[in-house]
Amino acid sequence: MTDEPTRRRPTLDEVAEHAGVSRTAASRVLNNAPNVSRGKREAVLRAIEELGFVRNPTARALATQQAGAVALIIAGEDPAVLADPFYGQVIAGTSTVLEETDLHLVLCLATSTRGQIRVKQLLQSRAVDGVMLMSLRGDDPLSQLALEAGVPAVFGGKPLHGDVPFYVDVDNVRGAREAAEHLVSLGRTRIATITGPLDTDVGLARRRGYHEALTLAGVPFRAEAGGDFTERGGMAAMEELLARHPDLDAVFAANDNMAAGALRVLHRAGRTIPGDVAVVGFDGLAASEIAEPPLTTVRQPIRDIGREMTRMLLALIAGEKPSPLILPTTLIRRDSA
Repeated sequence: MTDEPTRRRPTLDEVAEHAGVSRTAASRVLNNAPNVSRGKREAVLRAIEELGFVRNPTARALATQQAGAVALIIAGEDPAVLADPFYGQVIAGTSTVLEETDLHLVLCLATSTRGQIRVKQLLQSRAVDGVMLMSLRGDDPLSQLALEAGVPAVFGGKPLHGDVPFYVDVDNVRGAREAAEHLVSLGRTRIATITGPLDTDVGLARRRGYHEALTLAGVPFRAEAGGDFTERGGMAAMEELLARHPDLDAVFAANDNMAAGALRVLHRAGRTIPGDVAVVGFDGLAASEIAEPPLTTVRQPIRDIGREMTRMLLALIAGEKPSPLILPTTLIRRDSA
């Protein structure tokens, strides 16, 4: 008994012939390119399935001079950043878009000087076809590295410095303003805030929204403590605020992690929520629903951030010039305020 001979892989020409389209049209469908009619696209996809066509990634890379991968680069000071469910949602959104392409996702943490050197090497070697960058702070060199490398680059949130042409962000000022306005509408007059890092655009924007709301409402009280978007940072900031302003009656925390830390400190201090102190967060993470009490928060479409960043990057790789995108936020009212 002999083994069956290995079946020859069908070629792209055979796929095109089976689908009744040109080789160019079949190639455009395989590369998920625009400007292919629905009928031709469906015919090619059907031919691929019927013939059992499998693309050769090595041949594709040689033909297109593409690496076949894109990178998501997250700046930060601690590899534990990936434990934050925010980034899990971003990665999920990115993955759903890449599933429709032949591109792989490379995840990079630039959490140290060594990490930044590795990212620089990645960009200079052209090992990826494009990059998405998130969590840049201050004068982080990653932004300039990406632009100088000539690799298509999309930013998740605007960097604090520099004029970058392609980014996806949310309306942080408006979202924070709505959060503070909600607290004012509850009759709170001593509203404090736990800010995000003020060497980031997002930290400054949410702080600005808080100040705008209080100014428009004629509320003179201002109290803030700096946080780092972690629960531990929120706890430290809340302890500082209580020590300085024991009579505060509301807190806007610039993200849900810090709001969770604030809730823990307030419980420990014997403050009722929202009776003594109303609390509002920002993000809309799943954990905000099971907080004690459930957290009023400004929901941002986190998974959509990942999706839209990836779509924008694919458009850049295809030679298009997409516009920056600002996504809306929604105030979700729960028991904490």
